[in-house]
Amino acid sequence: MRCAACGTENEAGRKFCGECGESLALACPSCGTPNPPAVKFCGECGNALTAGNGQQTSNVEPDLQAPTSERRLVSVLFADLVGFTTLSEARDPEEVRELLTRYFDTCRTLIERYGGTVEKFIGDAVMAVWGTPVAREDDAERAVRAALDLTSAVSALGQEVGAPDLRARAGVLTGEAAVTVGAQGQGMVAGDLVNTASRIQSSATPGQVHVGAATKRASDAAIAYEDAGTFDLKGKAEPVPLWRAIRVLGGVRGAQKSTGLEAPFLERERELRLVKELFHVCADECRAHLVSILGVAGIGKSRLSWEFFKYIDGVATDVRWHQGRCLPYGEGVSFWALAEMVRTRCAILEGEEQASALSKLRQALGESVPDPEERKWIEPRIAHLLGLEEGPAWDRENLFSAWRLFYERLAEAMPTILVFEDMQWADPSLLDFIEYLLEWSKNHAIFVLVLARPELMDRRPSWGAGMRNATSMYLEPLGPGTMDRLLSELVPGLPDDGRAKVLERAEGVPLYAVETVRMLLDRGLLVQEGSSYRPTGDIDSLEVPETLHALIAARLDGLMAEERRLVQDAAVLGKTFTIPGLVALSGKSHEEIEILLSALVRKEVLSLQADPFSPERANMASCRIS
Repeated sequence: MRCAACGTENEAGRKFCGECGESLALACPSCGTPNPPAVKFCGECGNALTAGNGQQTSNVEPDLQAPTSERRLVSVLFADLVGFTTLSEARDPEEVRELLTRYFDTCRTLIERYGGTVEKFIGDAVMAVWGTPVAREDDAERAVRAALDLTSAVSALGQEVGAPDLRARAGVLTGEAAVTVGAQGQGMVAGDLVNTASRIQSSATPGQVHVGAATKRASDAAIAYEDAGTFDLKGKAEPVPLWRAIRVLGGVRGAQKSTGLEAPFLERERELRLVKELFHVCADECRAHLVSILGVAGIGKSRLSWEFFKYIDGVATDVRWHQGRCLPYGEGVSFWALAEMVRTRCAILEGEEQASALSKLRQALGESVPDPEERKWIEPRIAHLLGLEEGPAWDRENLFSAWRLFYERLAEAMPTILVFEDMQWADPSLLDFIEYLLEWSKNHAIFVLVLARPELMDRRPSWGAGMRNATSMYLEPLGPGTMDRLLSELVPGLPDDGRAKVLERAEGVPLYAVETVRMLLDRGLLVQEGSSYRPTGDIDSLEVPETLHALIAARLDGLMAEERRLVQDAAVLGKTFTIPGLVALSGKSHEEIEILLSALVRKEVLSLQADPFSPERANMASCRIS
């Protein structure tokens, strides 16, 4: 009998392994169900567990291979908690046990999402491995992604349980190791690689991830690193160079990585974690879900979506990603975003010849919709969406049914994500379709992510209300401390006075700060010298970057005529103005001004700043173009 825990051969009839002491369960030779050693008949199918001579059969299932040892290229992750001993001394043992349980569950969930296997838990440390039993070419990258997510998740856990100093540190190393293929739990990986990975983890400071040279080489297309220095690791004759993993730059193997200036992702981790968890609930329970992310232009909606894409592209689960943008003008743009998603799924190029586009559509439907009758019914209605066929005058319910069925069939194969950008421009018909899809396809893994400015709620006040699975989040401007940190990491070396001017202009909107820095770089007023930046000229007066002119103009053009005129009058008075002053300049009554101001504050074109101790607190407002 072979022990399922350690693989040691034991003589027939033994109840426990002579090597590790584990119970030797018997597998039924007929159905493979494990049974206690003492029973004679299978509790699942009733067949005898003994051979004709009365000897018990082997406990190895007939269709499984025995564990074998071989050398494999693997990536090993070690992580442990920092500050846990001090925390456990001051807390009730049951609280400590509950915290550890949540920590272990978080580790296992994240590691498995990235395709890794937990090898063992040791105290408050975890060891995981990638590359066995199945190897992937991006195993090292997945291990680093998991380590970055794990350290972030532990920080969030500490905040949640009232232990803000709780941190995790991690180390990842890639190389050859002796691997027991087919083993479960401890003993899967052995060799110097495991010991060195543990030492690398110990070298990291709380909240950081250190990696070895081989791991960096295998993953630096998608991960940003900085030199952490050389370390004298126990058992190593020479100092070992290590690198600190900073953040994920793009999709798997660096797909769609930005080559320009990209600000660090700050103070949106909680929103990103929520989006991730809502997606996994949608995928695991096969329940459609709507997430609406609202905020003014430049506040970080697209960046949050980009971080979510990088995460989805890195997890082990196969996911279908669709993305489309709503247009503010033009003919035939009612369902433009949806059509853009279908064209991308079918690999149809913009303006492609009709016959070729139809051929690609048929091929995509053949791969996604197995039933020929359904394909025959769906095809002309999808072609109508893409403008490839006029067809008969189908009513809206007929078209909606076909489009819905197409996405249901996609979601039956794997979770499907639909990302709609600039939904403040969406035609009411598209909003109706999304609500229809979420209602009729509620038992499918369809995750709808909507990015919109506050104007969407003016056009559709009931958006998301009353839906079974709908979540809305509003992105507020970043605080002064966060914006200062953003600039410090984006352009290290920028003098304090220059940074203060950029921060004053940005007013908590990340895009404004980034575009202002780009303008300074493009005009040669700021130059990079090594890893820092140095001003070359006077930056006392900052203009509005050209890239933001169109954004601001479009924002103002989207206002009603009376609202736009009021903003122009307010700009004459300066950045801060009083309602009586605006009444005197505009010639409108106090009541008319208040109605218009309320609408502008709701649209976040203006913000209201009031001194609670001022007798004029109801008359003070600060004008800010958002």
